[in-house]
Amino acid sequence: MFSFFRKKPLPASAPTVAPVVAPPTQTADITGTMASESTLLAPSSVRTSWVDKLKAGLRKTGSSIASVFTGTQIDDALYEDLESALLMADTGVKATEHLLQDLKRRVKEHKVTEPAAVKRLLIDSITQLLTPLQKPLEIGRFKPTVIMVAGVNGAGKTTSIGKLTRHLAENQTTVLLAAADTFRAAAREQLGVWADRTAVDIISQDGGDPAAVAFDAVSAGKARGRDVVLVDTAGRLPTQLHLMEELKKIKRVIEKTGPVNDSLIAPEVTNPDTANGFVTTGVPPHEILLVIDGNTGQNALTQVKAFDDALHLTGLIVTKLDGTAKGGVLAAIARERPIPVYFIGVGEKLEDLETFNAAEFAQALLA
Repeated sequence: MFSFFRKKPLPASAPTVAPVVAPPTQTADITGTMASESTLLAPSSVRTSWVDKLKAGLRKTGSSIASVFTGTQIDDALYEDLESALLMADTGVKATEHLLQDLKRRVKEHKVTEPAAVKRLLIDSITQLLTPLQKPLEIGRFKPTVIMVAGVNGAGKTTSIGKLTRHLAENQTTVLLAAADTFRAAAREQLGVWADRTAVDIISQDGGDPAAVAFDAVSAGKARGRDVVLVDTAGRLPTQLHLMEELKKIKRVIEKTGPVNDSLIAPEVTNPDTANGFVTTGVPPHEILLVIDGNTGQNALTQVKAFDDALHLTGLIVTKLDGTAKGGVLAAIARERPIPVYFIGVGEKLEDLETFNAAEFAQALLA
């Protein structure tokens, strides 16, 4: 079972959902009020299996960092070697400087004298740095929740959408797919395969305007009462300015479909934009995700900055972390553009896409 987080108010008469649902906990929602949230958690054995895969995937990145701590003393040479190892892992200059300063402070505070203990402190430091990126994808507040997905060619965008669709469908969430990548025929076919596998509807056009496809899909999602509308867009580089403008157009056109129902606002409220003193507009897209290839290192950070400047991203999906020597890029993102990482992937299988956990990632990195 996939560790998927879902905030969806259930009607009072709804039956109790079976054992995979954890007891409701009190968590602060977007508006700052307290709300009951049910968290769909994977069984511990499944999550343990995932962590093992993550460790294996990050071995190439972590081995060079962990090797720094095989010596017998803590000295300037250790910190210099660690700096080089972090930079080689594409942690970036800013994040590397931050981690080294924080690590030296921790070593001094804990009066550590052995390199092995320094390694444990580095895990704590990386965890603290990455924790702001750890955030659940919220599904259910808006109906439908409209998720727009972007990314460069080859990052695994359409495959990630397919995996996410499968997990949503398995958790009784109704999904409508929008094949707004009208430029690459294979993209529509690929998305269509996932739609068939998961028995969800798909809106597509041969050679149509991608913004029009997105508009039709969101409108159809509203009319059909779907929980989620996932909009796949054409892969593009941030340097392709005309294609980036097209992406902005898709977002603007989706916005023109108008607000959707907000479960945190009473039905009688007629002006949801200012309800209860909060900005609670339901105008889609509610989530704008960027899929990035973990193998690309600092180039991934460049993509995050460019797409965020153009679209105001709400979350990231980081793929292909298995076998990469550049897994430190998440630290660079955390330091320079801390956008939530909703999911990370370490393979092609369905179960190889999971929710991001900062502590798990830090421990796997230096396992």
